[in-house]
Amino acid sequence: MCGITGIVNLNGDPASPAILKRMTDAIAHRGPDGEGQWVEGNVGLGHRRLAIIDLSPAGRQPMLSADGRYVLTYNGEIYNFRELREELETVGYQFRSTSDSEVALNALAHWGTDALLKFNGMFALALWDRQEKTLLLARDRYGIKPLYYARQGRSFAFGSEQKAITSQPDFRKVLNKPALLEYFTFQNIFTDQTLLKDIHLLPAGHYALLGGSDGRFHTCRYWDYRFREPDAPASKQEYLEELDRLFRQAVQRQLVGDVELGAYLSGGMDSGSITAIAAQQFPYLKSFTCGFDLSSASGIELAFDERAAAEAMSARFKTEHYEMVLKAGDMERCLPKLAWHLEEPRVGQSYPNYYAAKLASKFVKVVLSGSGGDELFGGYPWRYYRAANSQNFEHYIDAYYQYWQRLANNTQLRQMFAPVWNEVSHVWTRDIFRDVFAAHDNELDRPEDYINHSLYFEAKTFLHGLFVVEDKLSMAYGLENRVPFMDNDLVDFAMRCPVNLKLNNLTEVLRLNENEPGHKSSVFFQKTNDGKQLLRDMMARYVPESVVRAEKQGFSSPDASWFKGDSICFVHRELMEGDPSLYDVLDRSAVAPLIEEHLRGEKNRRLLIWGLLNVNAWLRQLSS
Repeated sequence: MCGITGIVNLNGDPASPAILKRMTDAIAHRGPDGEGQWVEGNVGLGHRRLAIIDLSPAGRQPMLSADGRYVLTYNGEIYNFRELREELETVGYQFRSTSDSEVALNALAHWGTDALLKFNGMFALALWDRQEKTLLLARDRYGIKPLYYARQGRSFAFGSEQKAITSQPDFRKVLNKPALLEYFTFQNIFTDQTLLKDIHLLPAGHYALLGGSDGRFHTCRYWDYRFREPDAPASKQEYLEELDRLFRQAVQRQLVGDVELGAYLSGGMDSGSITAIAAQQFPYLKSFTCGFDLSSASGIELAFDERAAAEAMSARFKTEHYEMVLKAGDMERCLPKLAWHLEEPRVGQSYPNYYAAKLASKFVKVVLSGSGGDELFGGYPWRYYRAANSQNFEHYIDAYYQYWQRLANNTQLRQMFAPVWNEVSHVWTRDIFRDVFAAHDNELDRPEDYINHSLYFEAKTFLHGLFVVEDKLSMAYGLENRVPFMDNDLVDFAMRCPVNLKLNNLTEVLRLNENEPGHKSSVFFQKTNDGKQLLRDMMARYVPESVVRAEKQGFSSPDASWFKGDSICFVHRELMEGDPSLYDVLDRSAVAPLIEEHLRGEKNRRLLIWGLLNVNAWLRQLSS
């Protein structure tokens, strides 16, 4: 787990070691255990090392192949590297280290881009072919590790974080206003755009090639999700036993490493089951929980603190448990650092992840996370039920697009972006939404097909956004975040698991949809434990029944209460007083009433206010 960066001068000018060093230094937090640079002619590759597997100097990067043809800078973990190493050794490859980095290097040298499909893990990498003068960039199937690239003039640069690219002295930082519109629509960015013009995020499951005298650059998708109903489904018991086997295998695979490992323990069943299995191999495993001060919370937010459930499971699994309690002031004080590390806002509040990583990093270098279980096994039934009775694909897009306008609707956005509307009016966010399915089969014959479409959409967008956030905020503290649910075999199983084993009340919801079209406020839209039924049944073997059957609870803070209570002065100062950077782009007269609706308790706009705070902090840094 590390940070990577590099430059290619397409005009043939020599790559500057000083600039490459500056780019590498910009992401030093990702790799506090060492650094390396390799420069030859117009090409330079940089690396910051967080030593996890093979702590010796033999694991340093950039790493050259034995024949000297290839140079690799790599970030990630390939959990099946030992099996791949054995396969490569049978065809004559010899190894100088015990690292997965060298396995990745030789696998790419031997199989080319086909090696990417053999990797079971998370990675972002760059491989320079000194013979062909080509650069390969690649990112793992699910987008757990980010990889950015940019081209300005005849200079091409890439990095694990945007700040590696922007640290070049001649890089021009310009706000990408269409991407900002995309963010304020979805609380996410679905395209490969970023909030900085010219910087792109290589899509998950893609590789890119740069080469030729004219600097040709093209991307290629090598893998994609495919949620499908099986033609001949097995029995529920067979699915249950196979899920148990694959889940245990996934966790055990990700326990590899030469450093101490811990686990997040939120109080929910996903992290609890991962901790249960990990604790069997590592007695007194360290576990970590962040809770919230709920003294000023109200309504549903009174249930947001899961410390008691986490402590109970810690006692059950005999972990060495650590916790911290977040207050409104913690959100306020971390915002500048958070904006710097996150680089651009994405899904969720994100600052609880920042503090959770800070806590875990004091004790371990690797932590296991439960991310991915909801998206793979149907953890958000109230979302999918909205799509179950769609009439056709376009009807599905219309209904789901409206639901996923998480921060503001189109009318509000038109008013908010009035000062720059002529620069963003060409952006049709519905088309952006629809384009998520561009490479997907859109033959929809039954309700289960629409639900599988929703699972596909959320894995491609929402889960991907979570991974970008989790990577940035864990690596802010030199902490490797592993996600066992994203094991290749477990993901393949989840994609072919029948919908009726994931959702509890699908048949009843379909009946109500047909007979009572206006039933959207029914109990079936309110019950959050209808989802992940097969996963719940399997996890009952590891965690208490009360946890398995509990209502769905995300890692959320009581911001709705804090913004109109403990943090109301902060919201006023940052967004409504003086001259916030935000209003260089947005219309204050359109934004202020939306904020006031929340502060008066008329409407919950916590996500919008959080987005405004993030963007304002980011813009302030952009102009500094």
